[in-house]
Amino acid sequence: MTYYPLRERKNKVHIENATIDPDHDSFPLTDEQEVWIDALRDEILEARKNKRPVILAFGAHTIKNGLGQLLGRFAREGYFTHLATNGAGIIHDWEFAYQGRSSEDVKANVAEGKFGTWEETGFYLNLALAVGAFEGCGYGESVGKMIEKDGVAIPSQKSLLETSLDRTASLEKRSAALDLLDLVVRLDLQPGWLSIPHPCKAYSLQHRAYVNRVPFTGHPMFGHDIIYTHKANKGSAIGRTAERDFLSFVDSIARLEGGVYLSVGSAVMSPMIFEKALSMVRNAGIRIDHAVIRVVDLQKGTWDWNQGEPPEDDPAYYQRFMKTFSRMGLESHYLCIDNRSLFVNLYTALTRKG
Repeated sequence: MTYYPLRERKNKVHIENATIDPDHDSFPLTDEQEVWIDALRDEILEARKNKRPVILAFGAHTIKNGLGQLLGRFAREGYFTHLATNGAGIIHDWEFAYQGRSSEDVKANVAEGKFGTWEETGFYLNLALAVGAFEGCGYGESVGKMIEKDGVAIPSQKSLLETSLDRTASLEKRSAALDLLDLVVRLDLQPGWLSIPHPCKAYSLQHRAYVNRVPFTGHPMFGHDIIYTHKANKGSAIGRTAERDFLSFVDSIARLEGGVYLSVGSAVMSPMIFEKALSMVRNAGIRIDHAVIRVVDLQKGTWDWNQGEPPEDDPAYYQRFMKTFSRMGLESHYLCIDNRSLFVNLYTALTRKG
């Protein structure tokens, strides 16, 4: 395959222009939206007063819409206790931190065989994950650490080989050493510090979460993301880091009693990981009976999901994510609203009352 310099790619989003600032940007609400957001505000404040979690799961468009800095405020100020996104969310956030631009023209680049074939994105993110897997980090943490440190440390081949043969080390550590060793040998990586500047890290949510020690977990699906096309891709490293992140997510769900789960613009990843995590937690004998699920997307809502599922001849039945959440045995609410409007108005409501 041929990989192209990221600087040559035409990007549809420049983060400097796209960033949403609640101090200057305003989005009017309908009466229904205002009531819904006020209820969410009160639920978040009550949960945090009682030291219960508020978990935000979101899709990649939340980052592309310039909300990284604002979500960083939510996390820094203690409103959100756990952030979860998919592989694309992590990629867009990293590209903004690295070059201030993201979002390629998929149609044009697929036609030329160029879609996703960007050297820096594929190389640096895969390398961060392989190093992170060796260091015991999760998916999101591995990337957040690279952004904060402006690079990664490449171990020598000798040290990696010694670790792989160290019978006092765990099998996981030894296996991760061999995975990284394979990458180091195949790509002829030199030991020592590899500098990777991130001049626009102030826009990165992963960076803000890493600095403030707020869990930021990545939940990728293999083959979904452009980094899988790069020769540096290592499925085992993705698996190790993603597994750690899923278990971190499960740990947060285990504490959800009395808390809030907010799912924004993720019709697949968020409901899928939530249902598995909640089942695991209940399987372990932990009761989660009183928590609120609030879901936001752009699909118009036509059904009250607290009344059960609609009949199969109703189009609402095929609103897959709400069907999943409605089966969890918890109070759930849906709102059709743009994510920029949601977060700006929610932040304003929280800071005014909080």
